[in-house]
Amino acid sequence: MNTREIGRSGLHVKPLCFGGNVFGWTVDEATSFRLLDAWVGAGMNFIDTADVYSRWVPGHTGGESETIIGKWLAKSGKRSQVVIATKLGKDMGGGKIGLAPAYIRAAVEASLVRLQTDVIDLYQSHDDDAGVPLEDTMGAFADLIKAGKVRAVGASNFSAARLTQALDVSRAHGLPRYECLQPLYNLVERPAFEAELEAVCVERGIGVINFFALASGFLSGKYRSEADLAQSARGQGVKKYLNARGLRVLDALDDVARRCNATPAQVALAWQIARPSITAPIASATSLAQLDGLVAAAHLTLDADAIQRIDAASAA
Repeated sequence: MNTREIGRSGLHVKPLCFGGNVFGWTVDEATSFRLLDAWVGAGMNFIDTADVYSRWVPGHTGGESETIIGKWLAKSGKRSQVVIATKLGKDMGGGKIGLAPAYIRAAVEASLVRLQTDVIDLYQSHDDDAGVPLEDTMGAFADLIKAGKVRAVGASNFSAARLTQALDVSRAHGLPRYECLQPLYNLVERPAFEAELEAVCVERGIGVINFFALASGFLSGKYRSEADLAQSARGQGVKKYLNARGLRVLDALDDVARRCNATPAQVALAWQIARPSITAPIASATSLAQLDGLVAAAHLTLDADAIQRIDAASAA
């Protein structure tokens, strides 16, 4: 399994990223440690989280995922074996939000403490902040890189126009640029990325680590009727995919999965990994069995016929 460079950052990662939103939320600390050990043990090296994970849980304040990853790094001694990505900018409460330079300086220190590391490999703007000049935000990131606290920076939830503007500002002012984009992208929500963002990323050499790669579990095939929605708390979130196109995608995944001796979820991820614009889709696991499935997806190579079959079924 080859590694891929994130943009022009010098960071090289395996073609699938572990989504750390589950740590401290749907999996406890002990299970998180086992998952992280197994991830690295399987030859994987890329982990994504955010300061806001998992503030949405009653009683949580944010930072729970970073804290668990930090404890694991300290206990395992595996910091040199992983690329750690985290994000800032979403509302942490108490006015802690956005991309103003003063807040960036405070937020990175808090994340470094929670992660128990001296440097964050990929530090990402979790949301755009139109209220702060881009040169101010990118200048603050430049200071962090110069200080050795961050290796590269990325953006999440940016429009094509704002990403292009940020890249132009960085070039005009001689500042570090966003080397990575974290967009919504999967087989049932292709236009969100493909319509405009994909061309910008390809033309400018930007890495892409897309979230919701399995469409909240819909692409696993577990939801095929409204009766199936009660299987989990996420069921209502996938109801919008239960239409003719969504079921057509599942049929294609089933077909390819049978031919490849794989699962629909593995095929869905392998299709994304094969797309030239994608560096590493982000997916999560809450058990070792699920993690094994993710690792298998990273090793699965689809032939041209399989890709064409899935392309045709998932066309918008």
